[in-house]
Amino acid sequence: MSSASEKTHPFHMVEPSKWPFLGAFGSLVMAIGAIHYLNEGSAVGFYVGLAIVLYTMFGWWRDVIKEANNGVDHTETVRHGLRVGMVLFIVSEVMFFFAFFWAYFGASIPWLSRATSGIWPPEGIVPLETWDLPFLNTLILLTSGATVTYAHHAIQKGDHRRCGWGLLLTVILGVIFTCTQAYEYDHATFAFDQDIYTSTFYLATGFHGFHVIVGTIFLAVCYFRILKGHFTPEQHIGFEAAAWYWHFVDVVWLFLFCSVYWWGSFGYVHG
Repeated sequence: MSSASEKTHPFHMVEPSKWPFLGAFGSLVMAIGAIHYLNEGSAVGFYVGLAIVLYTMFGWWRDVIKEANNGVDHTETVRHGLRVGMVLFIVSEVMFFFAFFWAYFGASIPWLSRATSGIWPPEGIVPLETWDLPFLNTLILLTSGATVTYAHHAIQKGDHRRCGWGLLLTVILGVIFTCTQAYEYDHATFAFDQDIYTSTFYLATGFHGFHVIVGTIFLAVCYFRILKGHFTPEQHIGFEAAAWYWHFVDVVWLFLFCSVYWWGSFGYVHG
């Protein structure tokens, strides 16, 4: 077999790897452990599986970064395929949130729901103040969208210093958003399993919060890669994917703010 430097095609022929098998095994252990825990058993199996999955993610992505930096494997054809894959992944995430919004509106619109007697929020629920922490988090996330765009434009011009600062600010804003949402949850007056309002509220906003955490980690990795000089104006597909993902998180939050926080508590007068 000829070496990678001698290949005559633009495609990346992936070398045999242990990571797919190890990731699948970790997922299986984690799923079985979760089932055991939900049946009032120990959670050890779940955490063992989670540790295997996290180890797999670290090792697999480390290898992908090495392939991106060797100057051979990530040709323009490969980068195009990676962009298409990221777009399809985001589309699949849109379907996730579409299901959550469907559940929320199905429960909240009177002619679609029999569970709430036409009252939304249901009686006994004190919704969060729209223009308090939720609005603050909206400003934080929109600002982070501006800083990541600033960083993207900087790397396109080859300015690693400004790109690094933009990424660092975005990561800090992502952490602040997560901490603010955790504080909001801690001071909410309703529990997850109280009724249809509370379950759809926590499911939709919590799933989005998980995406913010993932996106923050994604951008933090890009920040350290910037410090190591991994990205160039011509080749920065890892950062590009992270920026797209972060903008997706921004847009979803705007829908959540308008529908769950604002419209969902419209007309409710806080004491």
